[in-house]
Amino acid sequence: MHQCRRRLRARGQGLVATDTQTRERQDLNTERLAQLLPPYRVLLHNDDDNSMDHVVTALLESVPKLTARDATRVMLEAHLRGVALVIVCPREQAEFYCERLVAYGLVATMERQ
Repeated sequence: MHQCRRRLRARGQGLVATDTQTRERQDLNTERLAQLLPPYRVLLHNDDDNSMDHVVTALLESVPKLTARDATRVMLEAHLRGVALVIVCPREQAEFYCERLVAYGLVATMERQ
């Protein structure tokens, strides 16, 4: 039996939904959410004033979703390429993260994706 055609049944109530229908609903919900809350990118720019350790610490304390490995990757990318993507999130969150990074003395901007 193909997984995408597998039917789910709820205790004797008959057919509830197929995996394909569930996926389609999730895609519609994701599209609707993107319309209501368009995604923004938070960008970290390289600067010569802050140490690498300070940048990693600032990233970890400013953006809780980042792991230490992610923060290190972002710091190195900004250092080597001049700019790095920190996170993609709704505008209000992006503003918050950007302001926190700036409060740590980093150069951060945000832009609509």
